[in-house]
Parts: sequence; structure tokens; C-alpha cells
Amino acid sequence: MRQRSIIAITAALAAGSLTLTACGSRDDDGGSSNGDKTTVVIGVDAPLTGDLSALGLGIKNSADLAAKTANKQEYVKGVEFKIEALDDQAQPTVGQQNAVKFINNKDVLGVVGPLNSSVSQQMQKPFNDAGLTQVSPANTGTELTQGDGWKTGNSVRQFKTFFRTATTDEIQGAFAADYLYNQAKLKKVYLIDDQKTYGAGLAASFKANFTKFGGQIVGTDHINPDDRDFNAVVAKIKKTGAQALYYGGEYPAAGPLSQQLKDSGQNIPLMGGDGIYSGEFPKLNKKAEGDLATSVGEPVEKLDSAQTFIKNYKAGGYEDDYEAYGGLTYDATWSIIEAVKLAVEGNDGKVPSDGRKAVLDAMAKVKFDGVTGTISFDEFGDTTNHTMTAYKVKSNAWAPEFSGEPKLG
Repeated sequence: MRQRSIIAITAALAAGSLTLTACGSRDDDGGSSNGDKTTVVIGVDAPLTGDLSALGLGIKNSADLAAKTANKQEYVKGVEFKIEALDDQAQPTVGQQNAVKFINNKDVLGVVGPLNSSVSQQMQKPFNDAGLTQVSPANTGTELTQGDGWKTGNSVRQFKTFFRTATTDEIQGAFAADYLYNQAKLKKVYLIDDQKTYGAGLAASFKANFTKFGGQIVGTDHINPDDRDFNAVVAKIKKTGAQALYYGGEYPAAGPLSQQLKDSGQNIPLMGGDGIYSGEFPKLNKKAEGDLATSVGEPVEKLDSAQTFIKNYKAGGYEDDYEAYGGLTYDATWSIIEAVKLAVEGNDGKVPSDGRKAVLDAMAKVKFDGVTGTISFDEFGDTTNHTMTAYKVKSNAWAPEFSGEPKLG
């Protein structure tokens, strides 16, 4: 083993970010040595401030819990996991800057996040070029893994380093269309998206499948997700006889859009994807009763596999709820932990000198029973779990209505 040199790693405390200080020595393996253990850092990228911070803080906390659990169990002998969380503010340019920071920290062997597909689009290539594994618990844009060719049946994996525990918009849009047309029996829908990668992709998938079922899209529109006055578009919806409004976007705009829809006298539900499935949505919307959302997987609270996660999260003293992506984030983080374990076991019990390559190579072999079910990845890096759940707002809170896999229109 070569001469060791003392280093100090200090991550600055930004708003909502997690301060980590690891003092130790760099050795010949893939991390910093701290006593008799090697420190492996797992990066976390999410919006920790701003309108979407409720979801982002749930992601950060759930990743932190996974790392602490692995350390308590000594799940990977000789390895101590630490989390470095950076705030991307839901901004693609900030996410790209964060990607560079993670890449430059050689102790980072994997990154969990981000929340937004548009942010991920700016992070994927730098991570791919650096050979740094990325696992998102929330990105649903189909093109992130399969390219634009997926629309014509010509899917091609885009980046070898990108994986996700969330299923795709192709699956989610089809599930929403199936639920609304075949179970809710609503045949006429007005379609709106926020022009962002996630929202536009989800709306397109919903439209394609809803019309295949025989449903009618009675009008379409786009909004600025930063706006909060939607009365002009609400007036347009009123003239169409729509039985529901489907919105591709996130809860900060969906809440007021739904309330203004009801205030205009239109007693029809707003339906959206996992971007509106947050406890914040009913808080922003005094007339949310009956609104609908889809989210990935079965309700965590109802899964036997999630009860230990829920109990430990509460015991962890986190101030913020784990929100929609808590279980998926825990599983995303644990998949990196599993890959590190495989890499260490294949290298005489030590983190390999090229830890990033070893972790990436191991990801294809990762399979375990996680919080949200069996976790494994297909040839595109997509989760093999396609279960979705439809939720309805009842008594000012989301309640599960139906779980299953979608029927394609």
C-alpha cells in the first residue's frame, strides 16, 4: 500500500443541504480510510428549497436513513456510508453544477436523484462520462432511459450509468388513462401540461392511451408552472363539457389550478401524476376533494415490506414527511449499497481502487426485496416493477383507490 496522505472533506452547509465532514486518509482503495473503515459517499440531489422542497426533503431524509441503517447493521464489512446532499432548486443548470461537484469528490461512488426529469437531462451525460452510477427514485420521463425512439418501438439505452426505481411516464400515463376511462367512466377530458419534460411527457402518454380506449380529448392547453392565476384557461375548459381535467405537472401549480376550476362552478376532478401526489396539494387547494393522482408502486403504508422503513423513519426524528418518494428513495439508495457490497466481496473484502467502475458493473446484478417490492433493473436501467396506484383526495388527504399494472389502450 502506498504512502497515505491526510485529507479533510468538508461539504458546505447550503440551505437544506447536509453537512458532512470526513477526516481520514486516502488509501489505495476507492474511498477515504477513517480508522478501520473505508468511507463511501452516496450523493443525493434534490430540491431542498423552493416550491418542491417537501418532496426533495423526503428524498434526502430517506437516503440518509438507508445509509444509517446499512452502517448500523454493518451491512458491508469495512465500509461506512455517508450521504452528501445538494440542493438543485428544481433547476437544470443547478443540477448540472451539482453533478460536477459529485464527480469531483472521488469518495462518491453513486448518486441518488434527482426529482425532476428536466434536471436529470443535464446530469446524465456528465455522470456517464465519469462512470458514476445514478439512481433516481422519481424520474419518469421514458426518454431518459430509452431515447425518443421508444415512441416508435425503437428503444435504445441512452446512458449506461442511469437507473431508476420509479417507473416510466409510458406506464404511468397508460395507467391513468385506463383508470379514468374504464373505472371512473369519464370519457371527455381537457388536457393541460406545464411544458416541462416531466409534465409534457406524462400528458402525451395519457393522451395517446386515453384516445386508444375511446376517450375524447375535448381541448388542450399549456401553462407556465410559475403562474398562479389560471382563470383564462379555466374559462376555456368550461365551454367544452369536459368531465375531468388531466394535468401534466407538479403540485405548486396544480393546487390553485384545481381550486380555480371549482370556483368557476365546474365540479369536475383534476387528475395528475406523481408530481401532484404530495401532502402539499390539498394544502394549496381548499376544494381538492375528489381530485385524483397516480403514483409509482403500491401505497407504502399498506406494504408489509415497508413497515420497518416507516417505523425507523419516525424513530429517526426527521422533521419532514418521507412523502411520495420515500420508499423509492430508500430502495434507490440501497441498490447502490448492494452494488458496493458486491464490489467489495469481489475484491477480497476491500473497496476496489476503481470503485465507480466496480459499482456500475455490479448494478446489473443487483436484486433484493426492498421497501417497495422486489428491486431489479432491466436492460434500459428501468425498474422491473410496473405497479401503479390511483389516489383520490378524501377528507383533505390522499387515499388509495386502486393498485395494479396498466392496460395499454
